[in-house]
Amino acid sequence: MPVPRLAVTVDLVVLTVREQRLSALMWRRDRAPYDGCWSLPGGFIQLDEDLPVAAARLMAERAGLADVRIHLEQLATYGYPDRDPRQRVVSVAYLGLAPDLPASSRAQVLWSAVDDLIRHDRAAFDHKRILCDGVERARAKLEYTSLAAAFCPPEFTVAELRRVYEIVWGTPLDPRNFHRKVTGADRFLVPTGRTTTRDGGRPARLYIRGDAEQLRPPMLRPSPQVPLESPSTARSPVA
Repeated sequence: MPVPRLAVTVDLVVLTVREQRLSALMWRRDRAPYDGCWSLPGGFIQLDEDLPVAAARLMAERAGLADVRIHLEQLATYGYPDRDPRQRVVSVAYLGLAPDLPASSRAQVLWSAVDDLIRHDRAAFDHKRILCDGVERARAKLEYTSLAAAFCPPEFTVAELRRVYEIVWGTPLDPRNFHRKVTGADRFLVPTGRTTTRDGGRPARLYIRGDAEQLRPPMLRPSPQVPLESPSTARSPVA
């Protein structure tokens, strides 16, 4: 029986917070198929590459993020037969998270708010589905891991961390309840002994990320959850 021929690609869901919105790096296609549609940065793996090596190469070549420290993990594999009209293609998606990621020097690559992308119909291939899966992975991991700190600078305040949760989850949180939960989580935050006034008002304590990978107790999302939009000015308690 002949061995089936298929291509393998790596697609990147790269998320950051820009202008107080959860944003994803997108690639605007200028050729068929899906000319003029947005897609995720990515490309075909080379014959001598392992998947993580391909992801790192494409992060530099397609996303324009060479030499940038970024949390990168494998998200999922997508292989249903009709996902690419040209040929049978299996895609391995990676999720990348980091704070203050720079704009790309390439005109085709730009940051766009996640909620705008999801409302936009002109997405290439199955990339809207992959983006939604990446956002949901990020949202879920904020509940039980210390991943939220990956969106923060090396030293951050509790208010800055809270804003990450609000933006990624798409819902406002009660400041006092949030402060109590994150400072009470085992080895999540480590005080630096320094303060800052960059949040405005009184000096706020600065923290760094601790060595905890799992949050104990976890930070549970409020329910019901607001769709992928910027949080309103109203306040509601952390679940």
